[in-house]
Amino acid sequence: MLDIRFIRDNVEAVKAAAKNKRFDVDIDGLVATDTRRRDLLQRTEALRARRNEIASQIPKAANEDKRPLIEEGKQVKEELVGIEAELNEATAIVDRLLLMVPNLALAEVPIGVTDEDNVVVRTYGEPRKFDFPIRDHEELGQMLGILDKERAIKFAGARSYLLRGAGALLEMAVMRLATDIMVEKGFEMVLGPLMVNESAMTGTGFFPYGKEETYNLERDDKFLIGTSEVFLVSLNRDEILDLDELPKRYCGYSSCFRREAGSAGKDTRGIYRVHQFTKVEQVAICEADPVKSRELHEMLLSNSESLMQRLELPHRVSLACTGEIGLGQVLKHEIETWMPSRQSYSETHSCSSLYDYQARRSAIRYRDADGTIKHCYTLNNTLAASPRILIPILEHYQNEDGSVTVPEVLRPYMYGMERIEPKKA
Repeated sequence: MLDIRFIRDNVEAVKAAAKNKRFDVDIDGLVATDTRRRDLLQRTEALRARRNEIASQIPKAANEDKRPLIEEGKQVKEELVGIEAELNEATAIVDRLLLMVPNLALAEVPIGVTDEDNVVVRTYGEPRKFDFPIRDHEELGQMLGILDKERAIKFAGARSYLLRGAGALLEMAVMRLATDIMVEKGFEMVLGPLMVNESAMTGTGFFPYGKEETYNLERDDKFLIGTSEVFLVSLNRDEILDLDELPKRYCGYSSCFRREAGSAGKDTRGIYRVHQFTKVEQVAICEADPVKSRELHEMLLSNSESLMQRLELPHRVSLACTGEIGLGQVLKHEIETWMPSRQSYSETHSCSSLYDYQARRSAIRYRDADGTIKHCYTLNNTLAASPRILIPILEHYQNEDGSVTVPEVLRPYMYGMERIEPKKA
């Protein structure tokens, strides 16, 4: 979240950021309530000081002076109870509104509303030209016997799927390749809890706005994560790190869950939009230095580009516009991969810099060289998310007979399998 002092001094800039990011939050109301809160705090402190003063005077006072002091003490106590109640109410409002104020995007981020307003930075490869009628990934998956939505939906409901045989191996192969890249780059692998407390979701910025997208286990007061970013960022929650510990570079592997609220009827064919998926995620925690943060941003982005290049999938990197970046991001790049059946580049990765937004919410700090305690900066990027990444693999590598060639880089992870053949009738 933003420092309230920054908001006070930059009201118009914060209001513009909220508008450009399409977040509806009452900045004027926040500032007015904060002013009232500070006034109440001063009055509370003055009353507490007078109460303590009276308490110390009564034992020393002459008998005729004690009663007026006692009466004044009662009045101060009653007034203090009322003021403290008002202060607690104002503080709660300020705390709630602060969680809803978005971070300010960097100047280079284009102002826009949808992904059509994103700016393409670079491209890799050319979409494959087919000399036969192509099949989409769902038809291919059924022909190959590796994708079974029908049976999954019977016992798990809409947007469910099964990966079977070579399909399961294909997902595991991509994830193992992604994990190898992370280990080669010196990232610490972390397997963490899929169920977390509300404080972890709030601390990482997924609440309050993302609550509708999150599965709530009400009996246990837990929430299912939508990304391992939640437990990776929360690793150092409420800690003060030493400067020589930074940057922290974590990699998480986990199942992820999203309700896809509000997406009824959208992307129902295939496995582009599902409730459960698997992901390898990168997270970095560094000192509060925009230059070092940007270096890490480019490094995280290049790791994902490296994976896509090893898979030889045509893709492009785009700079996301203000309407497409989230609550805490100051900068986001997306990797969009060519999906033949959609005849478009579609998002498969997002790389985000958040500066101290998550660290303030999660109390992740470090001791600078001069001993000053500051909030860290955090960054994250998807390295691989399945089953979405399987869509371009299956469609790009399909053959006229319905078989799919296994990308060369994945064959060692698939026991030497070079081609997935259609299932015999």
